[in-house]
Amino acid sequence: MQTSRTPQYEPPAPSPLAGRTALVTGAASGIGLACAQALAAAGAHVHVVDKEGEAARSLAERIGGTAWVADLSVAEAVDALPADADIVVNNAGLQHVAPVHEFPPDRFTLIHRVMVEAPFRILRRTLPGMYERGWGRVVNISSVHGLRASPYKSAYVSAKHALEGLSKVVALEAAPHGVTSNCVNPGYVRTPLVENQIADQARSHGISEQEVVGKVLLERSALKSLIEPDDVAGAVLWLCGPGTSHITGSSLAMDGGWTAN
Repeated sequence: MQTSRTPQYEPPAPSPLAGRTALVTGAASGIGLACAQALAAAGAHVHVVDKEGEAARSLAERIGGTAWVADLSVAEAVDALPADADIVVNNAGLQHVAPVHEFPPDRFTLIHRVMVEAPFRILRRTLPGMYERGWGRVVNISSVHGLRASPYKSAYVSAKHALEGLSKVVALEAAPHGVTSNCVNPGYVRTPLVENQIADQARSHGISEQEVVGKVLLERSALKSLIEPDDVAGAVLWLCGPGTSHITGSSLAMDGGWTAN
């Protein structure tokens, strides 16, 4: 005769990032928003950094984080951001498309300030605290364009290549202190910026938006679909979680097979 057994109580698993503090730039929309939400759901307190104040404050309120309204092209604004982060996600970026001989120099400088100098300034201030605590995670949202080039994107491609180099230098310097540094390299992600590009190209080429995605944006990709921001955030969260302490100096391609060509 079988006797019933009272199931033993199993306490809930602790949140993997409980007690950690994360700083995410460009966090009010797109990939940054998805990363901020994922890190907060895993237990981290998130510094939500964006130049769009209303959107940053709204997100910070929803996830229990802290909003920081900052223009990352301004050095003083970057240097005023908090330095207490255990996790830094350098995500903020912008794009301009033009041939090199027509590319506005001020636009080139702006893109590099936001996408290279700002991450450097943020890490320069946050790494000492990570070193002191003996733990830290740096995740730089690079791009397939950090590994490959496309015409008409000289500022973006060169900035992403520079971010890759910065990430690897940090990986080498930070290794003795329990801090890792990696890049995540997505192809085209379903963000408002990309969706606007799709609509513009559909109008200019006289083709459907589906054709723009498959035949223009994703011509070199084996998978003919856009990446979702939550998928990128999942990779970021994984790099910040358990079992990844020996992954550093890496570039994690999420490009649907683009770089396999």
